[in-house]
Amino acid sequence: MLSAFTLNNKRLSQIHLEEDDDLRSDSPIWIDVVGATPEERSWVEQTYQLILPKPEHLRDIEASARFYDENGELHLRSDFLLGKHSDSRSVTVAFVLTGNILISVHEEDLPVFKNMRTRTHLKTGDIESSKDVLIDLYSMDVEFSADALEEVYADLGQVSQTVLQNKLSDREAADVLASIAQAEHLNGRIRRNVMDTRRAISFLMRSKLLSAEQHEDARQIMQDIDSLDGHTSFLFDKINFLMSATVGFININQNKIVRLFSVASVALLPPMLIASIYGMNFHHMPELDWAAGYAFAIVLMVLSVMLPFWLFQRKGWLK
Repeated sequence: MLSAFTLNNKRLSQIHLEEDDDLRSDSPIWIDVVGATPEERSWVEQTYQLILPKPEHLRDIEASARFYDENGELHLRSDFLLGKHSDSRSVTVAFVLTGNILISVHEEDLPVFKNMRTRTHLKTGDIESSKDVLIDLYSMDVEFSADALEEVYADLGQVSQTVLQNKLSDREAADVLASIAQAEHLNGRIRRNVMDTRRAISFLMRSKLLSAEQHEDARQIMQDIDSLDGHTSFLFDKINFLMSATVGFININQNKIVRLFSVASVALLPPMLIASIYGMNFHHMPELDWAAGYAFAIVLMVLSVMLPFWLFQRKGWLK
């Protein structure tokens, strides 16, 4: 799928692509290539005399080769979040900046690019070149990461209520641990995505290709990223606390079970001792010469069980 946009009164306006000449005649400043067919890729490559990165190159690109300048073309590789849910992942997007045209290439459509395409008619008076489009995409990526962090906050808030206000059973603790693991996974994805965006913005600022106004916008994005770093660090600490608290509840539940068996074993020792003594069948034993011998032995065993339980109850060990 190809989506092309041109400038109209400092506002992006989408071009309806029908013929090969549309790309040249309408002077687009941004072409979004999403899961394009070989014909669509060839169309763009022949129009602008360049080679678009292939999908396998996007997946296998080394971290050290994400940003470079080649034959007057600026190439960038950046990761964007595919969603805000715990099973979200990062998708690599290739940017090619040639002249005043920005070409973005990615295999899957991303929320940031969808929002950029749908909100272009609301943006007025703030886009003058393809570099502005690139900076806006990175700015929206940071906003999307911030929204995803808010959802992590909300999920962890519910987990906190479950952990701190209730006595957790083992089944509930297992559900809590699963939720914490999902939150940690998403928080790690967001942190990595923000770090990648920081690197891209830093490269643009060092390249000296930005105007003074664009440089200031990039600096504001860097400040937003710094604030998000603090939030992700706080969430990691909160996740570790909830993990420790949940594991503590699991240990308490296990200790209760072990304590129950310990109390039962201690309480049953006296009757077992009495039963073993009375089972020796010596000649001078109550059951041989005393009619109430068996009844006396049974009562003695019951009392020997009740006494330890009464003592444990007074000590509070059965609570």
